[in-house]
Amino acid sequence: MEEKLSMKSTKFLEDLKIYLFSSGKKNEEIDDIIRDLADHLYEAESNGKSIEQIIGSSPKEYMQSLSAEMKTDYKDWMKFIPLVIIGGMSYLVFKDLINGPLSYGLLTIIGTMICILLFFAGVMAAFRYTASRQLSKWKEFLVILFPCTLNFLFIGGVLLIDLLYPSPVIHFGTIGSILIGLLFLGFIIFFSVWAKTFILPVTLLALYLPELALSQTSLDEITQIVISMTATYSIIGVYLLIILKREKGKASV
Repeated sequence: MEEKLSMKSTKFLEDLKIYLFSSGKKNEEIDDIIRDLADHLYEAESNGKSIEQIIGSSPKEYMQSLSAEMKTDYKDWMKFIPLVIIGGMSYLVFKDLINGPLSYGLLTIIGTMICILLFFAGVMAAFRYTASRQLSKWKEFLVILFPCTLNFLFIGGVLLIDLLYPSPVIHFGTIGSILIGLLFLGFIIFFSVWAKTFILPVTLLALYLPELALSQTSLDEITQIVISMTATYSIIGVYLLIILKREKGKASV
């Protein structure tokens, strides 16, 4: 019934879903609550009532009280930790595999894993914050940009420290690098099937396939960079358009 609701009610339901998800609640329970609340809001609006008469004057307090009544799904969220770490590190690994056998400083490996986890936690907190408050698009952007900036500074600090005070370097060699590449590839396939989304493999292909293909040509470096960036943004853009059309198709059914 969400398509028959007012824009204000629809926006609230979207924010509530983001808030509950970023608070670690089960997807099935979230969907049930959103469905039930959408029905209540539709009935209320049909009878001339406002959304405030259903949820109260403070959307934030309503979201917090609803979240407190729901059980946090720690077990499922613990499953996300290795997925987030491996998913994040796959970008680094595949980029470096293009240039040859892998070798990383111990501090870089540990720092990158911590950085990915902190980034994930920060983005979830930012989503929860923006969902529970009536912010302008510009303020929402700044809030979500904050953990991204901190993440950039953190990883920059780790790399700088590792440069000034080198930690032991692990050389994986050719065979080890191939095995690691295959393990990450297997993870990406598993994750894509499990999550029912191909955003990770599409992004990886968009980032590194054009670069790898162009490196085999005689084009100068500047031309390669321009073509590679254009191809990358085009691939990701086309994929997002396909997803958007698919979601619109589902919504219209």
